[in-house]
Amino acid sequence: MRFVIQRVTHVSVTVDGNVLGRIGKGFLVLIGVSDEDTRETADKMIKKMLGLRIFEDENGKTNLDLRTVNGELLLISQFTLYADCRRGNRPGFTRAGRPDMANEMYEYIIQKCKEQFPVVERGEFGADMKVELLNDGPFTILLDSEDL
Repeated sequence: MRFVIQRVTHVSVTVDGNVLGRIGKGFLVLIGVSDEDTRETADKMIKKMLGLRIFEDENGKTNLDLRTVNGELLLISQFTLYADCRRGNRPGFTRAGRPDMANEMYEYIIQKCKEQFPVVERGEFGADMKVELLNDGPFTILLDSEDL
């Protein structure tokens, strides 16, 4: 499982001209799922993500987590995080999870985050989404379950 976490000032996701999710200060999280991922994998990733101290304290040090700054979450499924670019110029996506399984994991992650956090917005699995954001920093973190 892979999470690309971007610290944002604001972000919105639109499908067919309709805004599905919008948050202010917080995390935009792009979520990639592989067929090997489990709910236990997701739980570890969520715990690590929510514990990241990447917001500045009163001394300008990245010392505060999302909860401390009353941040919000926007979670978007993105199978392209498992792109394989080793051969040729057209990426392959065979390492990405099967759509039914990946969608189930995405919904699980959303539900678990909602149990722990007051503001959790989402995209639409498998849709052509337009994401508009202001990356704060920029500050971007890649979490890979293989590294946890």
